[in-house]
Amino acid sequence: MTTTQVALITGGSSGIGAATAHRLLDAGHRVAVTGRNADRLKRFAEEADAPERLLTIAGDAADHIAVADAVQATLQAFGRLDTVIANAGYATHDALDEGDPAGWRDMVLTNVLGPSLLIRSSLDALKQSKGRIVLIGSVAGLVYTPGNIYGATKWAITGLAENTRRMVAADGIGVTLIAPGRVETNFWEAAGGAPDDVNLTAEQIAEAITWAINQPHTVDVNTIVVRPRGQAV
Repeated sequence: MTTTQVALITGGSSGIGAATAHRLLDAGHRVAVTGRNADRLKRFAEEADAPERLLTIAGDAADHIAVADAVQATLQAFGRLDTVIANAGYATHDALDEGDPAGWRDMVLTNVLGPSLLIRSSLDALKQSKGRIVLIGSVAGLVYTPGNIYGATKWAITGLAENTRRMVAADGIGVTLIAPGRVETNFWEAAGGAPDDVNLTAEQIAEAITWAINQPHTVDVNTIVVRPRGQAV
């Protein structure tokens, strides 16, 4: 079995996931990324230009079989799994009072069920490697926002992170919740663009993620909140 670190990132072909994948590849890691859009995955692979250390897997992060298959494909390709990063997620950018419920189901499944499935499918491999679970939450999962369904999904991830940490602490697995504030990514496409304020970059969040991943095995960084300076909530 290779001793090179291996990470699996859901929703890894764009935004925070892609920035994190690039950082890990630059550091010599082997990386598997999943995504629903096969064309976007292909473009990411071409940009990364690391064919021997990158595996792209098309699939739905909220589908149990697809997630389990992605974990097995990563193990088959690279021989181990040290880190899983539950990054896939999105917002419908509407609220309880006037929003369109047609879009809520898929958002809730992607944002909440998806990370749960990734944890379930990767536990055996992470127990062997004494690895780490990274969950991408949000400041919206730490503060209350009127009628915010997306925020409710991220509150669920805040709870999932601590529930998971308590479950796996005795197995030597680390669990980190990354809670970003506003980040300039394609997250804002459906809302017509990010707010005209100072925003973080995906690369800045990737730096926080890789810092947590690179801690010694005896250090478990549990929660990192990163806001752009000036964001009040």
